[in-house]
Amino acid sequence: MSVRTPVPRHALIASGDFGERLPAAAVAEAIAQGLRAAGMAEPDLCPLPAAQAGERTRELLDSLDFDARMRAARAVIVADEHLRERTLAGSATFEIATRARQAGVPTYALTARNELDSFDARILDLQTVLEAGSARTLTAAARELAGLL
Repeated sequence: MSVRTPVPRHALIASGDFGERLPAAAVAEAIAQGLRAAGMAEPDLCPLPAAQAGERTRELLDSLDFDARMRAARAVIVADEHLRERTLAGSATFEIATRARQAGVPTYALTARNELDSFDARILDLQTVLEAGSARTLTAAARELAGLL
């Protein structure tokens, strides 16, 4: 009888732009570096194009096969430059957090500016929200997150 070594489950990183100096792909890679440095499996990177809203967000996520990728992940890490309650409805962050909650996949957030109160974070079912606004601080925050995943 052979013993199967469990395959480490990866995190899915859904990232948006953090301004012109830090596009979504660079945000995702900075977070991935932190996770790898902490010994986690290679993450699934899902950089998102700039500001999509409403139906377009759903269509975008569907075109990226997001739900299947999310279900294969141990957790979702959402990186959004600015989290604030008044802009959440229809946003990619809101849609991702909703899908993850419905699928039972924990969601963590990294943001340059967090203006969510604890109630808003709980409504989105965000396990943790960490602030980081540069590639260096995103990498450091991802190392910290790795200990929570």
